[in-house]
Amino acid sequence: MKNVAVLLSGAGVFDGTEIHESVLTLLALSRAGAHYQCFAPDIEQMHVVNHLTGEVATNERRNVLVESARIARGEVLNAKSLDVSEYDALIIPGGFGAAKNLSNYAITGSDCTVNPIVAVFIREFALAAKPVGFICISPMIIPKIYGHGAKATIGTDSASAQAFSEMGGKHIDAKVDEIVVDEINKIVSTPAYMLAGSIAEAHTGIEKLVARVLEMSEPHV
Repeated sequence: MKNVAVLLSGAGVFDGTEIHESVLTLLALSRAGAHYQCFAPDIEQMHVVNHLTGEVATNERRNVLVESARIARGEVLNAKSLDVSEYDALIIPGGFGAAKNLSNYAITGSDCTVNPIVAVFIREFALAAKPVGFICISPMIIPKIYGHGAKATIGTDSASAQAFSEMGGKHIDAKVDEIVVDEINKIVSTPAYMLAGSIAEAHTGIEKLVARVLEMSEPHV
């Protein structure tokens, strides 16, 4: 049975992990017969957003690991505890948490940096030549980890594509139900809610991404 790490960034599209994308990822992994383990960095969120009004809750603070436990039903590990030898692949759902907590792309654009804990976590998979799937906005991390020429998609958003290119990546436009595969770096990406108008549309691309990531991975012994 293949064992896949899933990196979360909180709980909620505007300040953490996109919940639909994360649940669809876990469902696709389970239905494919793979085991998964959720991880998250033990760091404070950039801010807390009231998902009913869209306003920032100025007097509230939340922790990424604690919030991610909501999605993982409590079964989430600190990203610092990773033993990459135990896992065959990694998948990172989207949501603004990828651009606010895992990195600061939402604030600094192409001048962004990746949280050091997160950078070490993802690089462990890259250095071990293990496949990593990036969903929605999370591919914006790719150039900072894999360097010049790494291929991925954010969908068809021209501003995001430009920023991705400015960071040294090679952006490939893709439709909501498509995936982009970088065979050299073992990266798979899909737009999901960057383009999806419904959970069903997001599901199509995510299911393809999960299948391709599992196909690219070597079985865990």
